[in-house]
Amino acid sequence: MPVLRVAVGVILNDRREVLVSRRHEHLHQGGLWEFPGGKIHAGETLFEALQRELQEELAITLLAAEPLIDIEHSYPDRRVRLEVCTVRDYRGTPVQQEGQPLAWVSVDALDPAVFPAANRPIIESLAGLYSR
Repeated sequence: MPVLRVAVGVILNDRREVLVSRRHEHLHQGGLWEFPGGKIHAGETLFEALQRELQEELAITLLAAEPLIDIEHSYPDRRVRLEVCTVRDYRGTPVQQEGQPLAWVSVDALDPAVFPAANRPIIESLAGLYSR
């Protein structure tokens, strides 16, 4: 089974909150919350893919991102490699472009049970980042 490379942006604000959206019901892992991002196309760098995805999903322009964690996870029907970056530097106000609910959630209030299993290490990394 080939590995699907996914660029993930953990968008943080100054109030220790992270931006999340709920996946459409008809999609893989539908109904769960997720961090913005999407498939890395052939020939794209991680930054280029993240820049494109954040523009398409949230109408913001990514200015800078820092690597946070890479995660490989196998679901029964697919394997994914999440290439996760923190995002604090962007232009614009995030507005959902695909009809999904958006929410700013305190890092301390992130509930792993409402995220896809592959996203749970991201939540653990954020807890570690903010416990310092």
